[in-house]
Amino acid sequence: MRLNSNFSLPKLIGHRGVKDLKPENTFESILTAFDLGLECVEIDVKISKDQIPLLLHDDTLDRTTNGSGLVCDYTFDEINKLDAGYYFYKSKSEIKVPSLSSILDLVKKKEKYLNIELKPNKNYEVLNVKKVLQEINQVSYDKIYFSSFDLLSCVSLKDIAPHFLCGFLNDDFNKINIQDTVDICKKYNFFSCGINLNSFNKSIINQFMENDIQVTVYSDENITKAQAKSLWSNNITSIFVDDPSEYF
Repeated sequence: MRLNSNFSLPKLIGHRGVKDLKPENTFESILTAFDLGLECVEIDVKISKDQIPLLLHDDTLDRTTNGSGLVCDYTFDEINKLDAGYYFYKSKSEIKVPSLSSILDLVKKKEKYLNIELKPNKNYEVLNVKKVLQEINQVSYDKIYFSSFDLLSCVSLKDIAPHFLCGFLNDDFNKINIQDTVDICKKYNFFSCGINLNSFNKSIINQFMENDIQVTVYSDENITKAQAKSLWSNNITSIFVDDPSEYF
C-alpha cells in the first residue's frame, strides 16, 4: 500500500512509542504501543557518526542514555552499548538505542503505520534524509509518513522521494505565522501540519482545513481522552499520545 495525499492518519499516534509507559524511542516502547492497540507510532530518527539511522530525540545522549555528548560523535555500535532505560527506571536495564532498521522490521511484521520524525544533526540534514530512505528501500515497506520541525529536512525528503507524505511541524506561530505555514505546506506539498496543544484555536484549524491540510496535535504532557474528543470534534485529524491506556 502506498500512502497518497488523500490518506487520513489514525486518530491516535503513539508518541515516541508510548513514552510515559516505556523508555521513549525504544523497541520496548513501540512494541507496547502496538500491544495496547495503537495502529501508528511516531519515532525520532537521526544518524550516528558512521551514518546509521537510529532512534533518538535529542542532539545529545545525555537525557535518555547513560552516555554523554553529541550523537554524531559516536558510532552506532558505541551508542548501542549504552543503557537507554536507566533514565526511565532509575536503575540498570538492558534496553538499547535501536537502529531504524530493526524498528522497520517490527513495524512491517505487525503491519502497522509509522511516522518518522526527522531529527537531523546540524549540517547533516540532507544526508540524514538519504540514509533514512536507504533503510526504508531495503525493507520495501511504505505504510510510512514523515514529519519534521526542520524545513530543510522536509523539503529534501520531498525532493528525493516525492511519493512519500511529509508533514511540517510548527510549535511557534510567532516565528512562522499561520499564513506563512499554510503557504509553506502548499508550496512543498506537505499534507499535514503538526501543532502544539498550546497553539490550538479554531481559527488556525479552519485555515488549515480551507487549504486541505490535515492537522495533528502533540503536547508536552499526555493528552487525555476528554481533551482528545474535544480536539477531534474540532477537525483535528490525529493526537499524539504518551499513554493511551484510558483510550482502550
